[in-house]
Amino acid sequence: MTPVHFSFSTAFILGLVGLAFHRTHLISALLCLEGMMLSLFMALSLWTLQAEATNFCTAPMLLLAFSACEASTGLALLVATARTHGTDRLQSLNLLQC
Repeated sequence: MTPVHFSFSTAFILGLVGLAFHRTHLISALLCLEGMMLSLFMALSLWTLQAEATNFCTAPMLLLAFSACEASTGLALLVATARTHGTDRLQSLNLLQC
């Protein structure tokens, strides 16, 4: 494994660990998701460049578009949660109160 692949894998795993263990605020969960998507985008872009295939050149852009949609949806949920509950702490959210 090259150092570049190791750094992308480490960035993805750190984002996953942050998402799994530091779930106090919704904004921290969204930042961990964005870090994971960024490491996936960079790894997919590097793989596309190394493969030198024109068939896969749209895959990183498609992933980036889905990442932007995920970020906008997450921020909309963050604003809606902050307005209704007054905080973005995940412990204050309860599905049974909806």
